[in-house]
Amino acid sequence: MTQPSAALELLSGDAQTFVTKVWASHVHISSRDPGPLVDLLTLDDVDRLLTGTAIRTPAVRIAKDGSVLSPSQYTRPATLAGQSLTGLLDPRKVFDLFDEGATVVLQGLHRYWEPLGRLVADLELELGHPCQANAYLTPPGSQGFAVHEDSHDVFVFQTHGRKVWEVHESGEPQTVVLEPGVSMYLPTGTPHAARAEEVASLHVTIGINQITWRHVLDRALAPTLDDVGGAHLPAGWLDEPARLAEGLAARLESLAVALRTIEPDAVADDEVHRFLTRRTLWQVGGLRDRLAARDLDDGTCLRRRPGHPCVAVPAGDRLQVLLGDRELFMPGHLAPALQTVRGPGSFRVADLPLDPQSRVVLCRRLVREGLLEVVG
Repeated sequence: MTQPSAALELLSGDAQTFVTKVWASHVHISSRDPGPLVDLLTLDDVDRLLTGTAIRTPAVRIAKDGSVLSPSQYTRPATLAGQSLTGLLDPRKVFDLFDEGATVVLQGLHRYWEPLGRLVADLELELGHPCQANAYLTPPGSQGFAVHEDSHDVFVFQTHGRKVWEVHESGEPQTVVLEPGVSMYLPTGTPHAARAEEVASLHVTIGINQITWRHVLDRALAPTLDDVGGAHLPAGWLDEPARLAEGLAARLESLAVALRTIEPDAVADDEVHRFLTRRTLWQVGGLRDRLAARDLDDGTCLRRRPGHPCVAVPAGDRLQVLLGDRELFMPGHLAPALQTVRGPGSFRVADLPLDPQSRVVLCRRLVREGLLEVVG
């Protein structure tokens, strides 16, 4: 599907060890050169988001003393082209609350902050689970939330200041100090809380919204259950439970017969299709690339956009091409060319095993679809 990216390595320190020994079981702490993590979201970046953009709720929320504050305490109305806008952040009110000890939470950053958007896209392809990014700006000596548990796994990394974490693993509280360059993985349900030290703290959490076996089975069984379980119970079953048992036995037998017809390979293919056609993907530079696509020739250098999958599935004499946020259908003879497209690194149009006109047409199409970007 995709070449191993640096996303998991960046967050865990050792991607192979994490996947084979740590994933979804133990707290894991990693330390590395702070630069790559800090560059994902600096204090100045947060300053610009809060003061230099028209950021609105629910992209921002504010918590103090363990409680989430009403947006009315830090937002203001405005108008744009005569239309009313609500939920706009009021920086002065935000900073006043921050001075009073409140934590500012930037939610869903992967949707509007490119560095984290690219990280999340790469991580989703590596793990096969939807991910999201939030950031927490906490004033010196303050704590935004009391000890709590998350309903999903998280990676946490510090980009400014220090934060002391109380982490409960196997019932035992531990103290973990996060500073720039240190990241931590917390499995679902790990109790934790954190407090900033003598300077303001900024940390990012990458939430992993796991797809579970229950999710897969629910989707696989839904059509069968609809067929066998739609009728209502017989009247009088409270007095005659045997009538309920009789009807239940018949339906369980029908369900067992239907279950034996479900093909695991088909269910797996459906799950892959579902995941690789519903992602939110960044298209930075898309306008530039569309303009450049008009002048593509054999010497043009292209590459697959980071975090964008390209999975070609045979569908008769055609190929079903999964691009992450959509699907395309293409002639089957393009399979070798798509193999080049989905490979690592860049390539020239002339590298595709097609005739000159066909390879230009294919590359122009894939640039317009957002899969490829023009290099240089």
